[in-house]
Amino acid sequence: MTEKKPQSLPMTATEQRDIKAVLHRVKRAALARHTKGAAGGGVWSLGAAVIAVLILAPIVSVIWIALNPTENIWPHLISTTLPRYLSNTAVLALGVGALSAAVGGGAAWLISMYRFPGSRALEWLLLLPLAIPAYVGAYALVDFLDYSGPLQIALRETFGWGSARDYWFPQVRSRGAAIIVLAASLYPYAYLLARAAFREQSGGSYEVARALGAGPWGLFWRVGLPLARPAIVAGAAIAMMETVADFGVVDYFGVQTLTTGIFTTWLEAGNAGGAAQIALLILAVVMGLLAVEKFGRKNQRFYQSARHSRPIVKLHAKGAGAWAMTALCAVPFVIGFILPVAVMAGHALANPDAWFGKGLIRALSNTMTVAGLASVITVCLALFMVYGVRLTGRRLPRLLLPITTIGYAAPGAVLAVGILIPLAALDHWGADQWLAITGTDPGLVLTGSATAIVLAYLVRFFAIAQGAVDAAFGRVPPSLPMAARSLGRTAGGALTSVYLRLMRGSIGSALLLVFVDSVKELPATMLLRPFNYETLATRVHEKASLENLGDASPAALLVMLVGLAAVGLLAKTNLGAKGSQL
Repeated sequence: MTEKKPQSLPMTATEQRDIKAVLHRVKRAALARHTKGAAGGGVWSLGAAVIAVLILAPIVSVIWIALNPTENIWPHLISTTLPRYLSNTAVLALGVGALSAAVGGGAAWLISMYRFPGSRALEWLLLLPLAIPAYVGAYALVDFLDYSGPLQIALRETFGWGSARDYWFPQVRSRGAAIIVLAASLYPYAYLLARAAFREQSGGSYEVARALGAGPWGLFWRVGLPLARPAIVAGAAIAMMETVADFGVVDYFGVQTLTTGIFTTWLEAGNAGGAAQIALLILAVVMGLLAVEKFGRKNQRFYQSARHSRPIVKLHAKGAGAWAMTALCAVPFVIGFILPVAVMAGHALANPDAWFGKGLIRALSNTMTVAGLASVITVCLALFMVYGVRLTGRRLPRLLLPITTIGYAAPGAVLAVGILIPLAALDHWGADQWLAITGTDPGLVLTGSATAIVLAYLVRFFAIAQGAVDAAFGRVPPSLPMAARSLGRTAGGALTSVYLRLMRGSIGSALLLVFVDSVKELPATMLLRPFNYETLATRVHEKASLENLGDASPAALLVMLVGLAAVGLLAKTNLGAKGSQL
């Protein structure tokens, strides 16, 4: 007996109208959600574009002022000081780059390939010079090696020399000494990248080379160095960019470079257009070095076979060779970290009253204020921009995002030119308008406060915050924010309830890194600070320039302590996963 299938009853006209009404409401709700999402994406996209314009504005300003100066001093510069500026800058950059590559690459090779006394400790101790601003290292080296320093005093007492005419000693305040100081402070860039490249190589390559008769030097020159050369070149290029941007070391040693030329042309000659022209030249040099660094990173790819590659097995060095390795790795650490800390700590202990010196607390307060504001604003804007670019599918914000990293390559003195001149014009215009409307003079609100300093830090270190935030976004599983959006969360709601909860560690790291770099920044702070406004960095420079290291030492130690926090974070990030590779 077959079972009859139930037949559906025909719908009435009323039921058909109800179903159509429900479908219409669903369609309208979906359209409303789509329109709201598009509008929200437009807001995020517009905000990202505004932030990009803010970051790029100082660079564009420098180019505009340099190409449209009120007084063209190129002929005068070319016939007088520009060749000296260029030659000194080129010699310093090449010298620091070569020395940083040799020291950083050599130390990375020894640490990666051998076990020797102190190798475990030196693996992270070699990072510590990053915590020491180069200008502090310059003050310490001069204090230690100068005629009245402990080394020459000990030599005179040991050999019975009465004066400088009785013996020869190399000139301390010289271009060569500046190269040594800068390289001792900047070699960790090459060391970090080279060590990572050596650790990524397969141990099988070295085993084959040893089987073919290659000794220690053959392994380095024929296998290790060719594979790690792009990383070493990239690290050396970063060191060269920092050298071109340096002001504290070259000013203290009396070496005239393009950066000191900006100060001389602007502050002493009163020619802002000429300073912008020199700044444009510096920017061109830095862009060239940045291209070299990018090219080095582009070629830093080593393809291995699909099979699991064997890690490098470190060799146990013995005898005099092992202690020679320890000495070679310890020398840059001693010059770049131990010497500055010991000299400054010695002066601080010998002058305890300096900790209560006039202006130190105010300088500390100013530093914490501007660096704290800059770090919070920079990370918040980077968070907004990266999220906005990820949220929108529009092409313009995606093209602007990588361009905003150019601020980190621009020296502080260059940014100061691009910020102060247009900001001062805006400040005067606003004051004139307010005076015309209210009859009261508000003064210079922007350039008369720390606003310009905070803006310079924002532009200079935006790339650090952007990189950290972008990497943190990439580690969040896409399914989590998608689930939040499907439950009715807006784009802002998904950011606060999902992303920020999972990215707290990365955001904290970005805040710390921007804060530390802001504390150490010297040239932009010196050019943009209001009258009688001191930070720790400017206090150290001014006191040391007057040969008063006793009063400079407390501020220098505070700057170094802040720098150690960032280096500790860097060491934890880069050395935390070494485990089985040791």
